[in-house]
Amino acid sequence: MTEARLSVFTSDKARAKFLAAYERAFGRVWPAGHSRIDVPTSFGTTRVYRTGRPGGVPFVLLPGAGGNALGWHQYVTRWGQTRPVIAIDPVGEPGHSTQDSPVTDGRDLARWLDEVLAALDVDRAHLVGCSYGGWVALQHQLHTPGRAATITLLDPAGFGRITKRFIAWVVVGGLAGLTPRPLRHRAARWLRNATLLDDDLMSLALASTGFRRRLPAPPPLTDDELRAITVPTLALLGGRSQMYDAEQVAARIRALMPAGRADVVPGAGHDLQVHSPGLVTERAAEFTSRSEHRA
Repeated sequence: MTEARLSVFTSDKARAKFLAAYERAFGRVWPAGHSRIDVPTSFGTTRVYRTGRPGGVPFVLLPGAGGNALGWHQYVTRWGQTRPVIAIDPVGEPGHSTQDSPVTDGRDLARWLDEVLAALDVDRAHLVGCSYGGWVALQHQLHTPGRAATITLLDPAGFGRITKRFIAWVVVGGLAGLTPRPLRHRAARWLRNATLLDDDLMSLALASTGFRRRLPAPPPLTDDELRAITVPTLALLGGRSQMYDAEQVAARIRALMPAGRADVVPGAGHDLQVHSPGLVTERAAEFTSRSEHRA
């Protein structure tokens, strides 16, 4: 039973195909000056990429469901100009990490991330999480607090139950990803999904069809949980988010989180990370810098 709960590639051939596509895309878009580290944890070996300027509190980047470090390729150079950047292939997601113990809830994910940061000697970090990664960042602060200097959330999960509308958007986007490039690019506009325009990310998405993801669904955060998150937190929400009503989520964050700030980005949906990289990099850099100066 335990083995059935692990995220795995369906075969060695599927894993090799995916990792070959990963390395091709990585070589095209990732900064040359980086190091690769494989970190042992209680849940499996975690691949980490370090880049950027040494010294200072690092950005630690957590991708959305089905994602990995490569999803941050438009961000690492800009953020790395001023501070270290650590991008993670989470256990349980398609990437270079391997899972060997089941992850059952947010507490497990918090423990996993804390073990990664401890192994890297990261005592303080600016956590940045997209979608599911945003929920993981909040779980880390709730269950293993002390390392997060700030949290930046990009259209985060955990602010409502997964709706049929959102699932349909994900499924249709996945089908569109299988179509020829010109049709896929047209579908990006129809679906308001800029990820379909990123050929490198889409090459990975196609290669990841041989991966079976078995991580827990994110339950909605309670009011008490949001009140308990007292570190400075910036939530950037897609005004057209397919996951929830962005204005309602923004109002809840502002009302409940003691140091929470929420901005709604017009025109963006749940594809915010790919739709608006310039806006996100600048606002996150400004937010973290201002928080450090106030500390």
